[in-house]
Amino acid sequence: MAAMKGCLFDLDGLLLDTEPLHGAAWRAAVESFGGSVEDATLLQMRGRNRQDCARLLVEHCQLPIHAEALIAAQQPIARGQLGRAAPMDGAPELLAHCRRGGLAMALATSSSRESLALKLASHSWLGVITARITGDHPDLPRGKPAPDIFLLAAAALALPAEDCWAFEDSPTGCRAAVAAGCRVVVLMAPGAREDDYPGASHLVRYLSEIPALLRTDR
Repeated sequence: MAAMKGCLFDLDGLLLDTEPLHGAAWRAAVESFGGSVEDATLLQMRGRNRQDCARLLVEHCQLPIHAEALIAAQQPIARGQLGRAAPMDGAPELLAHCRRGGLAMALATSSSRESLALKLASHSWLGVITARITGDHPDLPRGKPAPDIFLLAAAALALPAEDCWAFEDSPTGCRAAVAAGCRVVVLMAPGAREDDYPGASHLVRYLSEIPALLRTDR
């Protein structure tokens, strides 16, 4: 098995504990139009860009609006919350481990550039990842679960996706990374089951488990 040379990281729910904040913002936006959203639906939304999330909610919750109206309601709520997101336990240490190991690193996040900038402002430790592919990247034709974002992130490191680890927490993101040909490590999301992540090489409950995997499975 060839040695892995790169690490492609999701952001929300993997490095930053933003998923509860995103979920609360979407729930509040849906409720403002008289709807309600279940936790299982929020899990389906993990990893998707905001346009796909809004379309899913409008259809699933049978809201009498267009997706753009839901986004317009959700974004001010989200912007007011995301600046206080905490690192996921073990995330700074994981990036430091990858850096010490000489692994190239890139972000593959469905967040927009604006949203990413807001999140990075409070987390200087994320600055070690300088290659960043966002959900609104001009060369990204399709969001997760399509493989495009991981293929672009690997290309930004001048590596084939097959030579990269991909780290994800969402079933949607896992599907994208597997389709890209990456070796996928999943931090299982709350409420998710093992069979939600077909094709993943490893499933973990804590980021602190990952350095040992990288040492033994390169």
